[in-house]
Amino acid sequence: MNIDEINEELAVMQLSDSFFPTGLFATSNGLEFLFSKNQIKGAEDLRNLIKINIEQQIGPSDCVALGNTLENAGNKNFEKIIQTDEISFAMKSIKEIRNASVNSGIQLVKCVSEFVKENEIFDQYQKAIKEKKVHGIFPVAFAVCCSALNIRKEKSMTMLLYGFTVSVVGAALRLGLIQHLEGQKIIHDVKPIIIETIAKNFDKSIFDMWQFAPQLDIVQMSHEKMDSKMFIT
Repeated sequence: MNIDEINEELAVMQLSDSFFPTGLFATSNGLEFLFSKNQIKGAEDLRNLIKINIEQQIGPSDCVALGNTLENAGNKNFEKIIQTDEISFAMKSIKEIRNASVNSGIQLVKCVSEFVKENEIFDQYQKAIKEKKVHGIFPVAFAVCCSALNIRKEKSMTMLLYGFTVSVVGAALRLGLIQHLEGQKIIHDVKPIIIETIAKNFDKSIFDMWQFAPQLDIVQMSHEKMDSKMFIT
């Protein structure tokens, strides 16, 4: 029995559990606006929306930020972590999405600080958030927490993409767009997309970060102007 592997698996389950209070349950990533305008009509449309988000936004930006932060945390290069935090923050051009990511990142660090003690990089990052030297953007905060819990890069990236998928599927369920069984099928269908996205972005530099999904940007901006809404984004 490998105790280290069991500890890693338990940490993975804890951070990826929807019970963990990061605030992601309050986001729909523009889905609510599309639903209100009857522009998304079922499971296939929802799967395509998740696919575009993963391949065009989260994979080449957030996954790359996460991977580089994990490596720099392992090397105790805090200046590089600050740089990654800045670049990741700047790449989120939609105010509502950017603010939601920062709020979730700060909340994540606050929660993890309850049970992670005396970890040099984690303590530095938490202090830097309080002193406003970093933004606390979610992919960087998530990587710092994963590093503190000894979770490897491939599992951290998997958790990030899986967590996004579940949050969008959960939003679709609450909006009444799909049923629970359809939601599970979508999550299963997205697995190869997650694996391929991780492989493409596993070793990229922060200077290779990009995202391009202009239609999604417009949808997310439109959501912010809705008079009545259930979700933050």
